[in-house]
Amino acid sequence: MGYKVAVVGATGAVGREMLSTLAERDFPATEVVALASEKSVGTEVSYGEDKTLKVQNLSTYDFKGTDIALFSAGGSISAEYGPKAAAAGCVVIDNSSHFRMDPDVPLVVPEVNANALARYGKRNIIANPNCSTAQLVVALKPLHDMAKIKRAVVSTYQSVSGAGKEGMDELFTQTRAIYVNDPVEKDKFTKQIAFNVIPHIDVFMDDGSTKEEWKMTGETKKILDPAIELVATCVRVPVFIGHSEAVFIETEKPISVEEARAAMSNFPGLVVVDHREDEGYVTPHECAGEDAVYVSRIRKDPTVKNGLVFWCVSDNLRKGAALNAVQIAEALVKDHLKKAA
Repeated sequence: MGYKVAVVGATGAVGREMLSTLAERDFPATEVVALASEKSVGTEVSYGEDKTLKVQNLSTYDFKGTDIALFSAGGSISAEYGPKAAAAGCVVIDNSSHFRMDPDVPLVVPEVNANALARYGKRNIIANPNCSTAQLVVALKPLHDMAKIKRAVVSTYQSVSGAGKEGMDELFTQTRAIYVNDPVEKDKFTKQIAFNVIPHIDVFMDDGSTKEEWKMTGETKKILDPAIELVATCVRVPVFIGHSEAVFIETEKPISVEEARAAMSNFPGLVVVDHREDEGYVTPHECAGEDAVYVSRIRKDPTVKNGLVFWCVSDNLRKGAALNAVQIAEALVKDHLKKAA
């Protein structure tokens, strides 16, 4: 029993990670197809340690007979080709923001709300959340189940890979330029990113927040609980891979640090590394290439009733994007999408 899987945006950073993750996790695929724009046709991309795939043209690809398509090519591509793939009988798992807030499209982090997958048939589309939201809700879920979170304040420290290969290239070229005393040129980011931080991700909204901050609020409510009040400040930092978050929560019921640590340690996909000593915490450097969401620095917030603070890091290309999409596909074939033997 196997499935035909397409990866749309296969030449991008997340698309390549999707192919790698499918192979690493032995996803039951009889065939995997790499799709991208016409300019990338014929490019070879890796699938596993010893296989390569030739990229095919998305615009001419017939999705009929393809069981699952993982999309990571941007919102405009998802908007155009996602419904076409879904209409051909293919289940679309989309990494862009285009379908996330559609009430007929489940927004899923499998450890948190896998039950939402039961509704995928309305549109034949499942949305993957924003990378910063994905790691956040995994960390929040065990605490919400235990003590019900009323409010969360989040400051993010997001790596340049969240802006794709172009973002990673810009950090590299700017850093090199500074060391050799060349002019620093910016293109992908609004200000210099090398040796700097930028409190601006995505476009500004009317209320002064950015769309990235708006996404975190709306997506957390949709995935976890619409009653949670959340405010975020999202910051781009000069780190290649790995998003970090400082999270302040207020709960309805009191919860001790020891109870929080135990609940998070026992939750799937979460790893607690919380030692109050030098190096007793996880940074983006250590989480790069890892599947888990890591939590450190758990402590009480004495400024509010039932307050708790923690530090959260994860590889944004994996749990924040590729891994979560593959985990959705795994849950889909396990419980919902049945193939004839």
